[in-house]
Amino acid sequence: MTNIALVVMDTLRKDSFDEHFEWLPGTRYENAWSPGGWTVPVHATLFGGRYSSELGVYAKTTALDCEKTVLAEHLSRAGYTTRGFSANANIADAFQFTRGFDEFHHSWRGRRRDPDILDWAEFISETRGEGPTRFLKAVRRCFADDVDTVESLKFGVRMKARDLGIASIAGTDDGASEALELVESTAFGDDEFLFVNLMEAHGPYNAPDGYRTVDVSANPSFEETVGDGPEADPADVRQAYEDCVRYLSDIYRDIFAELREEFDVVVTLSDHGEMFGEDGVWGHNHGLYPELTHVPLTVWDGGDGTETREETVGLIDVYRTVLSAAGVDDDEARGRDLRTDRGSRSYLTERHGLRAERISHLRNQGYDEETIERYDATLNGAGLDEGSYGCETLDGFRTRGDADEATIRAAIDEMADSLVVRDVSLEEDQDLPSDVEDRLSELGYV
Repeated sequence: MTNIALVVMDTLRKDSFDEHFEWLPGTRYENAWSPGGWTVPVHATLFGGRYSSELGVYAKTTALDCEKTVLAEHLSRAGYTTRGFSANANIADAFQFTRGFDEFHHSWRGRRRDPDILDWAEFISETRGEGPTRFLKAVRRCFADDVDTVESLKFGVRMKARDLGIASIAGTDDGASEALELVESTAFGDDEFLFVNLMEAHGPYNAPDGYRTVDVSANPSFEETVGDGPEADPADVRQAYEDCVRYLSDIYRDIFAELREEFDVVVTLSDHGEMFGEDGVWGHNHGLYPELTHVPLTVWDGGDGTETREETVGLIDVYRTVLSAAGVDDDEARGRDLRTDRGSRSYLTERHGLRAERISHLRNQGYDEETIERYDATLNGAGLDEGSYGCETLDGFRTRGDADEATIRAAIDEMADSLVVRDVSLEEDQDLPSDVEDRLSELGYV
């Protein structure tokens, strides 16, 4: 069988990939479209081979709890050893995204539930708003509670230093160096599947020493997306992001060098991009703008060369590409094996409003229901087989390419009508553990 790796470089824009990842070999799909604009629905599609609405995994139901067999489960049943690493708190056991994995690792932030370390998420939640005195209270708790005092203090300092962008204390990155160490230290055998999510391009944009060229630590919040944008100079915010991408490119070069020694197929992609003021939007909290849904996608299956392909493809094709490489089939899945099935197709993009925690946060912040309802809108878009893209926005319809709005809307309607939507009530979604909720808040999701 074939050893296969699937690597997601979270929040990496297509234009930034083109500028900084020219070294990456393989088949590059220049017109690849993500099915959504943020992590959860896109990873559901990657793991489930269907649109997120069909899986019932989107804004307000964020657990991968569908009855369908998902990617790692298929591969495990076929005899694969399945391993995963995620630096994203959304892609975790709390949301059932570890289904089918024999082992699943998280970056250092995800290990805060270690019973020997003070529960910093709970402490932060309990003392939020108390001001500087909370730091003295934290030190006392580290000594008084039944935890490892030194390790708890070190972890707390590292958390704060990372949020402040002090790389000399926090470490160099959000997990890519740990992923590299994991790949280097793992004795891969035959029949291996490896999934990796890297968060270095995701906010807050804190590039390591040697890469940082601006004194900005930005993570555009939802409040900034509905207002005038970040307080910092927009050019500096974009530069801080690009500094992070340069670092991501360099460390992924090292990761990829290890992967190509052990794996026969390596699929590299971004789940979505990032907005930097286009259409007055920042971050990726809402919308299906092409800056979010037009993504990098590369499939390497040996050699040093680079092939560029221009046909319209989608991330929904990745599921079947991976399964086909493993000699496994899922007759009910959408998509095709990109390595053998050439030609353009049209693809739907979906946005199902705000996640429930975001709505609660906005209400607590005093936002009126009219504003919340506006940003909780359901939107659709489509990448057409002839290369055009169009999407609904909160302020009308946006097109890119030769096709007009009517043509794209007709394609959206046709594809949307073909969906067998899984109806999931809000009550089915689970309460978030405090550590997960706090991490999502740090990333701007809550």
